[in-house]
This record gives sequence, structure tokens and C-alpha cells, in this order.
Amino acid sequence: MKSWVTDNNDKRLHLGLLLIFVVSLIWSVVNPRDLFTWFLEVLPAVIGLIVIVFTYNRFRLTNLIYILVLLHAVILMIGGHYTYAEMPVFNWLKDTFHLARNYYDRLGHFAQGFIPAIIVREILLRKAGLRRGKLLSFIIISICLAISATYELIEWGVAEATGSAAEAFLGTQGDVWDTQWDMFLALGGAITSLLTMSNLHDKFLKKL
Repeated sequence: MKSWVTDNNDKRLHLGLLLIFVVSLIWSVVNPRDLFTWFLEVLPAVIGLIVIVFTYNRFRLTNLIYILVLLHAVILMIGGHYTYAEMPVFNWLKDTFHLARNYYDRLGHFAQGFIPAIIVREILLRKAGLRRGKLLSFIIISICLAISATYELIEWGVAEATGSAAEAFLGTQGDVWDTQWDMFLALGGAITSLLTMSNLHDKFLKKL
């Protein structure tokens, strides 16, 4: 009876998260700054949702993962709606504190390491039979860096294929080291995630 109640509670939570995703997606596509940029930025979130839906019954993830995935998706959808260089709150921060650029894209790339790190950790612990420790952390960080590097290659490919149409998607804001910063922040996000979230993640894993 207890497991049935828990499963029902989990499903209600998951439906709630899905509803937030759909509402956020609809909001993001209404009058975006640039529709092509919106499509490029939101596509990973939609692909992630499709993967989660198709694997939901075969490989149920922890609630922590679903919450983090939603958070990452919302970051992407906000970036798609405004473009990363024009996100209003971070424009306000830029003007108020006389910053060199709009740093919303930096937040996005930090999240690109922070959130996948826990997803990869869960998959490796549950499917690969790896033990907790330094080797696991090294593998997770390496995978997160590979994901970040792959995304930068995709950005490069899109830029080569579409020219100036991809400028908002790249979001370099005139920084010649933007690609390196993006990967560095993903690295920092992955390390920070493992240092701050591993114990909490283990508690969620025990509930499965």
C-alpha cells in the first residue's frame, strides 16, 4: 500500500513538472525575439522531454533528476525567448553593476555542466555498476566536458551553415574567448554539482 501511494505521489509530481514544461514552452514561443534562435535553443529541451517520455516506464529516474531537467529546460526556453544576450533581468544586472556583458549565457553553460553531472551520475551508478569515488567523479566530469565540447561544435556547424543568422544563437557578444569560457563554466558546473548535490542525490536513489 505504501509503495502504491508513493508511486501515485510521484506520478502527480511528474505530471505537475510536465505541465510546467508545456506552459513554459508555450510562453517561450509566443513572440520570441528571433524564431530561428528560439528553435535552436529550445530543441535540446524538447529532445530531452521526448527521451524521458519514451523511457519513463522502462527506466524511471529519481524525482531530483526530473526537477533538475525541468530547471534546465526553463533556462533554455527563457534563453530561446529573449536570446541569451538580451535576457532582461541580466540586462538589468549589466546596467546596474556596469558589467561587460549580459551573463545569462554564462549561467546557461554553468547549468550545462551542473545538471547533466547528476543525470550521468545516476545512469552510471544504476546501469554501469560503478562505485562511488574519485574514478566515478572523473568519468562524470569528462562526460560533461564532452557534452559541452560537442555543443560548441554544433554551434560552430550552425554558424558555418547559416552565417549571420546564427549570431544570436552563438551569443558571443564580441568575446573571442567565449567558446573557452563556455566549456570552463560547464566544467565548473559539473564539479560544483558533484560537490554539493551528491549526498542529496544518494538520498533520492535510496528511495527507488
